Amino acid sequence: MLQVSTRAPGAPPPTRTREEKYDERRNQLAESALATLGELGYARTSLREIAQNSEFSHGVVHYYFANKIELITYCVRYYKATCVTRYDDLVATATTAQELATGFADKLVETITDEAAMHRLWYDLRTQAMFEPELREAVLEIDHTLELMIWRIVLRYAELSGGEPVFTSATTYAIFDGLFEKGLLSYLTGDPVALDDLRARALAVAGSIVR
Repeated sequence: MLQVSTRAPGAPPPTRTREEKYDERRNQLAESALATLGELGYARTSLREIAQNSEFSHGVVHYYFANKIELITYCVRYYKATCVTRYDDLVATATTAQELATGFADKLVETITDEAAMHRLWYDLRTQAMFEPELREAVLEIDHTLELMIWRIVLRYAELSGGEPVFTSATTYAIFDGLFEKGLLSYLTGDPVALDDLRARALAVAGSIVR
């Protein structure tokens, strides 16, 4: 349905609330910080380092985020909120199981080539959660959303192929996550066939997860 604006022509836009302005600035800081975090990783990144590589002062960064853990978890949540919807169009438009599997495999490769640093940061953070209790809640929350993302694809694949998933949601996610992490590591180490191998493995697994 067409939405008609009730604001009079020439009238100023609605005033944003203080909370909206606060959230907008935190998002701006997150976008700025992600580049530094993706390059340096968890251990080598501090609030001061982030400030030095952005347009924001150390004081501003510290005002919006109490410490490094709060900033990093916010950044990864912010990034992953977009990631978990990257396959939605494919799920909605694929008309055959093969089309869905091929599109999914291609997307896996594309996201590694385009966003390797961000995925590296995610795996770094997930490992750090083994040692940093403050990170665990956020990491488990993000991990669950990624599991649901994969499960939506599997359910649609099962529907298109007329079958049923062989494994549980958690097991299926673990399989694809392992494939993706191995492909990412091979790509980062310069393996020339890493992406082709990831695509082939993803297609092979797709053919075995539904019966």
